[in-house]
Amino acid sequence: MDAIFGLAQIKSVAAALWKEGKQYPVWAFHAPMGSGKTTFIHALCEVLGVEAAVSSPTFAIINDYQSRDAGLIHHMDWYRLKDEEEAIQAGVEDLLNSGGLCLVEWPEQAAGLLPDNTLHIRLEILDEQTRRISTFQPKQAADDSAGAEEDSAATIDLDA
Repeated sequence: MDAIFGLAQIKSVAAALWKEGKQYPVWAFHAPMGSGKTTFIHALCEVLGVEAAVSSPTFAIINDYQSRDAGLIHHMDWYRLKDEEEAIQAGVEDLLNSGGLCLVEWPEQAAGLLPDNTLHIRLEILDEQTRRISTFQPKQAADDSAGAEEDSAATIDLDA
């Protein structure tokens, strides 16, 4: 998936991403500070029928929401975690394997805990009002010890 969008299109992009990625139990959002990870997750939760307030779990680390379409959603923010051991102590490993949808901000903090069937999402700032979202799969360590990423080539149509 690859899409360039503004705030007015965010729910359409979130719906398209859900359609293409709903089979993945864990979604890892790779993006710089201030790029709109939580804003995008908020739009995705609206698309999925979450009625509770969606907010950043920066200090709580984990927020749970009940969704009409996806069941239990675990929204995690690993920014404050120091390493994988601290993530395990916080209970994230159990949630990653719970079967519930896990939406992870700052997955780099404990990347080794992410299951192989994780959907990796890159969110880029193009300008103050415009973002680019794309999905990718990290290459296997055996294939590339440098850890390079392979981009998905599919582009979505926001007007469909």
